[in-house]
Amino acid sequence: MDYKNIDTERLNENTLNIDKLETLKIVKLINDEDKKVAYAVEKVLPQIAEAIDSAVPLLKSGGRLIYVGAGTSGRLGIVDAAECPPTFGVSPELVQGIIAGGRDSMFRSSEGAEDNREAAVADLKNIGFGPEDICCAISASGSAEYCISALKYASSLGALCICICCNKNAPMIQYSKIAIIPEVGPEVIAGSTRMKAGTAQKMVLNMISTGIMIRLGRVKGNMMSYMSPVNKKLRARAVRIIGAQTGSTEQEAKAALELSDGNIMEAISRLQEQKKISRITQFAYYRKPKADKACLVRYNKNLPKAAIAALGKLILLPHFGFKTVILTDIVKSLGVAVIINRVGNP
Repeated sequence: MDYKNIDTERLNENTLNIDKLETLKIVKLINDEDKKVAYAVEKVLPQIAEAIDSAVPLLKSGGRLIYVGAGTSGRLGIVDAAECPPTFGVSPELVQGIIAGGRDSMFRSSEGAEDNREAAVADLKNIGFGPEDICCAISASGSAEYCISALKYASSLGALCICICCNKNAPMIQYSKIAIIPEVGPEVIAGSTRMKAGTAQKMVLNMISTGIMIRLGRVKGNMMSYMSPVNKKLRARAVRIIGAQTGSTEQEAKAALELSDGNIMEAISRLQEQKKISRITQFAYYRKPKADKACLVRYNKNLPKAAIAALGKLILLPHFGFKTVILTDIVKSLGVAVIINRVGNP
């Protein structure tokens, strides 16, 4: 392959004298070049959407999305895959990243690994890659042998193959059903594809994984309702999500989240059911004690017992007027403990 004709390898005429500029002009020049990236990605939105719509049915049927790349491209794939479980609450198996040279290549450059064709096949076999899976190869130039070999192998199995590169003449395109090619042009520093090409790849990966998760129902509104609230910031975010989706107070949302062991969707469901259950007691009256301590309660007969049981074992019954809410056989028969909110004596 004639590498000198690849856009990402060519000299950028706008930055030939960048080494002679003062610092502010250097960063302005870099920023000017970066502005071109979003426009390049905009031109390939139809291909990105096609990749999402093609991947979703496979993932629903038990397939996996496997990113394959070398160097910066491989690292970006792993970063995107690693964010899916905490952001969308999916299994780490659903979206995975494989990098040429293995785990060590995440922290230290091993550029020679991108030429290892055999390693790509071995790496895919090692994770049990099959026809129901998706191979998404990422390479700025589109010429990394590791990526091409991975696509060839995946294609031979009948798997969906997608490539993301910044070169319209890339060899990997012929082995891909869907080719996403944001042409960002020459880099600020010739051949340094961690810059514009890497930024474009990151944007495309963000769109692919986010679009897929939305289509899989892992986003409610525009909120991360399936995320794992494992630290203070995320727990506070979880409370806001619960409140926004149920109309509950912060205190109610916190309590529901705790009762649900940090499961946001369970907390939302719990509070939504509680709103239904609040209709069970419309009026309650206290009668002066007789031998049988009779009481009268009107309730919503259309509310299923299962809805009440779904709350757990605790219901707060409010006090109405100057009388006290009375426990009834109806509520007790459900096996639910009741807290009576007394606002005075009968």
